[in-house]
Amino acid sequence: MVTSLSKKYFLATLVTKPINRSSNLQMTNTNDQHYIAKVLNGDPQAYTFLVNKYKDMVFTLAVRMLHNNEEAEEVAQDAFVKAYAKLNKFKGDSKFSTWLYKVVYNTSLDKIKKLKKHTSVVPLENSTAQKLHCVDNALEQMQQTERTLAIKECIALLPADESALLTLFYFDELSLKEIAKITATSVNNLKVKLFRSRKKLAAIIEAKVAPEIINIYE
Repeated sequence: MVTSLSKKYFLATLVTKPINRSSNLQMTNTNDQHYIAKVLNGDPQAYTFLVNKYKDMVFTLAVRMLHNNEEAEEVAQDAFVKAYAKLNKFKGDSKFSTWLYKVVYNTSLDKIKKLKKHTSVVPLENSTAQKLHCVDNALEQMQQTERTLAIKECIALLPADESALLTLFYFDELSLKEIAKITATSVNNLKVKLFRSRKKLAAIIEAKVAPEIINIYE
């Protein structure tokens, strides 16, 4: 299960971080609280700091769920507007980024329902632990740029909620507890969903990556 899977290993062999992430992400949650307080005290310009700090993360999650840049941009804008309107409801009992992710996640789901989007994926019948291992090994041997492109294309074939889970856990390296808050689910249920999502991703990768590459590692 996920608890026995090394996040660092999977990140290195399957998933790479987005390359254009804001350097401001190194700022502490204390800084977030400072700017939140300024906004709530009547300085709307202070919200610009939070937008610039998290805009890449927000867009990445939205585009992974919607699989469309224009729709993701709309969702990102809507999410920031909603977060601004609800900023007085942020209690500070979690990181602001976790709270914001929840807004983006729910806004993306609303958009998907409105558009009535459906995503078909590869069946799981033939996805075994051995095949997962073979896919991991094969992708580890690919060039970094090839692996990045392959993963982006394969994640785009997953349902929105599963794309989001893999993005939050492997790309953004959020904790299970944080993701559970974002997706409004229990940690135990989240572990099951993550494991199943990884199996689906491996099945898709196996179907899309050249079979001769996979066969070398069987």
